[in-house]
Amino acid sequence: MNIGPTFEEMLHPHTIAPDVRQRALAALKANPLDPVNLFNITWRDAHDEVYHVVLPKGLTGVDANIVVIYGKEFPSGSHKVGAAYSCLLEKTLFGEVNPETDTLVWPSTGNYGIGGAWVAGRMGCKSLVILPEGMSRERFERIESYGSGIIKTVGSESNVKEIYDETHRLRASSPHIRILNQFAEMGNYRFHYHVTGNTVAELAGDLKARGVGAGHISAFVSAMGSAGTIAAGDRLKQLWPTLKIVGLEPIQCPTLYNNGYGAHDIQGIGDKHVTWIHNVWNTDAMMCIDDLDCKKVLQVISDEKGQAAIIKRYAVDAAQMQMLGSLFGISGMCNLIGAIKTAKYYNMGKDDVIVTVATDSLDRYHSVMHSMNECYGPVDEVMAAVRVESLLHGAHIDWIMPGTHEARTRWHNLKYYTWVEQQGKSVQELDAQRDPAWWQQHQRLVPEMDARLKALR
Repeated sequence: MNIGPTFEEMLHPHTIAPDVRQRALAALKANPLDPVNLFNITWRDAHDEVYHVVLPKGLTGVDANIVVIYGKEFPSGSHKVGAAYSCLLEKTLFGEVNPETDTLVWPSTGNYGIGGAWVAGRMGCKSLVILPEGMSRERFERIESYGSGIIKTVGSESNVKEIYDETHRLRASSPHIRILNQFAEMGNYRFHYHVTGNTVAELAGDLKARGVGAGHISAFVSAMGSAGTIAAGDRLKQLWPTLKIVGLEPIQCPTLYNNGYGAHDIQGIGDKHVTWIHNVWNTDAMMCIDDLDCKKVLQVISDEKGQAAIIKRYAVDAAQMQMLGSLFGISGMCNLIGAIKTAKYYNMGKDDVIVTVATDSLDRYHSVMHSMNECYGPVDEVMAAVRVESLLHGAHIDWIMPGTHEARTRWHNLKYYTWVEQQGKSVQELDAQRDPAWWQQHQRLVPEMDARLKALR
């Protein structure tokens, strides 16, 4: 079985053995299916620079610095591959997976399943991805290209209950089924707490040296799918206690906001339940974003005429605009709008840095953009200006719920209906999550995982 990096090596890839690091970097583009690419699971490039962009204020319309770390350069094209690898790594270290006999099952609405299919193949395991049938065509094509099987369940993004039902059926069908549930596996939490969180923390100093911000992070903004990514905020809040952790979900499915439900098209988030690994006790605000707003802005930013209009009207650098054109997917655009709302809601200014995430990129949504063009017409300068002014510069501070003690208690209590009634957790296990020590215990397991991996090597 092929084994990849430790958590520390994912955080600091310069600590990887030099010959392995060089082989991995050479394979990233030349041979993306080579198992050595496991050592490219990191937020940093060949020069140890963090994959990020400081968004032009002409585009955002706010004085605060909005910084996007992006996942498109990870193997499989999304940082979700890091969560998938970490979950499988921990199962491997504790002898819970046998690649010769077991089939791994990845419950997902997209990027985690894609990452799981890629990781499983590189580590020599068979896998199945369970995915709602309504997800983008590109998602299914990518999974199949990695050699994984697919089971399509009814519905779209918010139909996770149906995914869970299928995992129950599969588990009962064979003793060799291993479910790697991103919504419950703490390996997902640990990857983002340690790797993503500390990466962002170190980026703050680099940004200050370039004249961006004052050396601290003021807010971390992320939509919740599995609620893995938002775990980075737990690490950042330990470093800067005044930092705001802001969660996002679709207006069309506002589960934490008001116990809402419904279908939506921000693929990768908003799954009609509160995940087991979501530390709601650290969430400072919950904001809702309209899925159509996300797709409308993405349609403009990804289109050549839209880009030209933004360059002309808002003094955005042409090279940067071209780069931004392929950087975002729908959930990344949700995060951008949420970051703008955060800047306005908390009255953040030029010394503040708000960090958010582009989970994947445009290459998974060409079919969606084609549908947008058919529905709303091709992009022109007027459309571009109207959408930038109304949806970015004009983002409203509505649909916002502060993370009061009462709100956090309700968010926690909502876990009962999924995890105790449906997924076999006990009330005692759920109640334990009220104590910060429960989360700290899981955070402290990172060195043990690294020690076990080094011993296995």
